[in-house]
Amino acid sequence: MARRVTIRLAIVDDFRLVIDGLVARLNDQEFGVTVVIQANSWAELVSHPEFPADVTVLDLNLNDSISIGTKIQALVAAGSEVVVISRHADPAAIVRAIDAGALSYIPKTQGVEELAIAIQHASRHESYLSDTLRAAIAGMSSGPAPRLGHREQRAIALYASGKTMRDVANDMSTTEETVKSYVKRARRKYREAGIELGSRASLRSQGVREGWFDDA
Repeated sequence: MARRVTIRLAIVDDFRLVIDGLVARLNDQEFGVTVVIQANSWAELVSHPEFPADVTVLDLNLNDSISIGTKIQALVAAGSEVVVISRHADPAAIVRAIDAGALSYIPKTQGVEELAIAIQHASRHESYLSDTLRAAIAGMSSGPAPRLGHREQRAIALYASGKTMRDVANDMSTTEETVKSYVKRARRKYREAGIELGSRASLRSQGVREGWFDDA
């Protein structure tokens, strides 16, 4: 009988309790998984000596101002398949994650068995979505994601989080006028991609969908 290959798994979530719970359930021969990376942030993941893992379970909302699409594309380029997890099952967020290259999207309301199935599919480079999620996103398309510069991305995410232009400028060690320019350019790029982000509320909604920050 062929020897079963163990899946090297990374789990990334900003809540330690979530990581501990998943490690306790998944790091077991029953699922054929070995958790080699436990990370509370994106920076901690990519700097880990075991990076990249075969499969990365990635929380949609890490509160780090980096879009979920950017993270997924970086992981796929590094050789890790991606399963996104989230407290919510917003259809737009699911579509954007899948379009960016994630193979699965599992709401945190599901059981660990469902996540294990998604991980096993991902390890075989296969996509997995429940029938319920497939029905929810049927016919939807997120369109091409706008290509933002690093500082444009950071500026619009910080501003969307509720900070003033002055606060964003202080965080980025630049001027208010420069921040306004970053935000204006980012909004224009989204508009060209068919996404209107003229209000602070629409910016925040987009930020939650893309994982710039949580909505709690």
